[in-house]
Amino acid sequence: MACVSLFVFFLLSHLFLLHSAEGVNKTLQTCSPFQCGKFGTIGFPFTNISQPFSFLLPIKCDKIPPTIQLGLSRGPYEVINISYSYTSTKQSTRIKDLLLSNDLRYQKCESLTNFTIPNSPFISFKLTTPSLTLFKCNRNLGITSPRNFTYTSCGDYNLYYSHLNDNSPSLPSECSIIQLPKKERSDNDTLFSLLSAEFDLEVHVSDACSRCYGGAGLCVLDKNGKFQCVIAEKVTITLSTGIGALMVIVCCFWRNFSSIKIINFWKKKTVTHKSVEAFLRNHEPLVIRRYKYSDIKSMTKSFNNKLGQGGYGCVYKGQLQDGCFVAVKVLKESKGNGEEFINEVASISRTSHVNIVTLKGFCSEGSKRALIYELMPNGSLEKFIYKGNPSNSDHQLGWETLYNIAIGIARGLEYLHRGCNAQILHFDIKPHNILLDENFCPKISDFGLAKICPREKSIISMVGARGTTGYIAPEVFSRTFGGISHKSDVYSYGMMVLEMVGGRKNIDVTIDFSSQLYFPHWIYKHLELNEELGLLCLSKEEDENNVRKMIIVSLWCIQTDPSNRPSMSRVVEMLEGSLNSLQIPPKPFLFSPPRRSPQDSSTKMVSIQ
Repeated sequence: MACVSLFVFFLLSHLFLLHSAEGVNKTLQTCSPFQCGKFGTIGFPFTNISQPFSFLLPIKCDKIPPTIQLGLSRGPYEVINISYSYTSTKQSTRIKDLLLSNDLRYQKCESLTNFTIPNSPFISFKLTTPSLTLFKCNRNLGITSPRNFTYTSCGDYNLYYSHLNDNSPSLPSECSIIQLPKKERSDNDTLFSLLSAEFDLEVHVSDACSRCYGGAGLCVLDKNGKFQCVIAEKVTITLSTGIGALMVIVCCFWRNFSSIKIINFWKKKTVTHKSVEAFLRNHEPLVIRRYKYSDIKSMTKSFNNKLGQGGYGCVYKGQLQDGCFVAVKVLKESKGNGEEFINEVASISRTSHVNIVTLKGFCSEGSKRALIYELMPNGSLEKFIYKGNPSNSDHQLGWETLYNIAIGIARGLEYLHRGCNAQILHFDIKPHNILLDENFCPKISDFGLAKICPREKSIISMVGARGTTGYIAPEVFSRTFGGISHKSDVYSYGMMVLEMVGGRKNIDVTIDFSSQLYFPHWIYKHLELNEELGLLCLSKEEDENNVRKMIIVSLWCIQTDPSNRPSMSRVVEMLEGSLNSLQIPPKPFLFSPPRRSPQDSSTKMVSIQ
């Protein structure tokens, strides 16, 4: 009982310390590097936080042009250029005083005030642009202009200045001094021609504050106004000491704790990592490059351009060092032992075909995994074929393009089934996994559910069903329909091509199967009776013949009995051959897979009971 009480005490104590450490970490995020438009990536002592600590300079990069605040008395200033270096405590920036610019434009000498640069115990500024000294004297003093000096009348006073840099005249002490930035060159000697609203400013961070920041600390002033560095390590050290004691107690109860979910989760992550690393060792040398996670962050510019997301994770636009643009798919934590990642790398690294997407690299670093593909400018096929999709306007691709896409996908599948040194079964053919390049050439992607089999093996064994509702072959759900083989991909292909023709989902998982109009049956009836297909923009005879071939081939592909489906080689022959040589297949049986909610209809593996 005493051990339990001690454990609870330490647990509550460390929850408090974790909260304190989290607060420090959130504060330190204000110092993190960030993107600032044309200036690229900048960081400390600049920040994009509007209300930062006193040792940071807030810059608004979303404004055009960007502006920066220096102290509270004047500003904001327009930022013209930043010469930034991560390794230096001195940063140079060229800025423009907007108030001074307005005074010079309208030649308002009465509002000219002394230019002062704020300083703090943490940051100091140095004006590296030449300055002009003005002497503001009361006109009642009756001062005559000294040698080499000119004066300008400004209401009740005169401004004396010298363009020859002779700034030591004999003037009464009653005259105040104003210093303002000066142009390097000027066409004449008038006051407003000599002054400049733009100037170069050198920002210098104190060595103490710089060292404090480098050690993950915060520069602050204590109540006596003295410099103090608050370092997260102080919290971390205390936390670590307590955790050490906590672990001693945990060790006493290790066997009882082994069933706790968090420990099982840790074990699961370890098993996944070991599985992935074992696969990578056994398949070395791979023909594709392995990248570090830091490389992934660099090529995606810290993941700032998201292209899309799904159940697998997110896809970001990136650029390799050779200038090639890529799509980087960052995977979520695997639910299994890393099988989907292993499938992807193992299967796609074996391929080289115009209709298979190219995998340019991968990353596996601890729990972080990513896949790097060639970038497909036109995205996935699904955004072009479904009516009602904002990016689709009644088959905007045209029937000829859709026909060529159908042939391209068929050739890609034929290659996977027969053209590789091993047979690759995809198991997730659907419009979402067909990517289109700039010429709308289709490329099969997403091999997370793929299986690699010997070419001579026609029927494979599989523990669970895999795929996406609406495209899964009947035998994948129930062995009573036949064995699982490459014909399962043929079924998915047929369902997908029918959706390309109809511009709609064959099976809508959001409604009851008994109440929906099953499109394959509808199109079969029109084909059998030789009726008009009722499809939009189908005016040319060649297009109508091609669409009829697509429909007949698709209906053959979705036959319930796998032995009645053609191989992908035969599919290519049928699509490229004559329409008159094709026979209308038997009416396809309405196969309704197990009912699922819309969110469950995406790609997944399902265990069969």
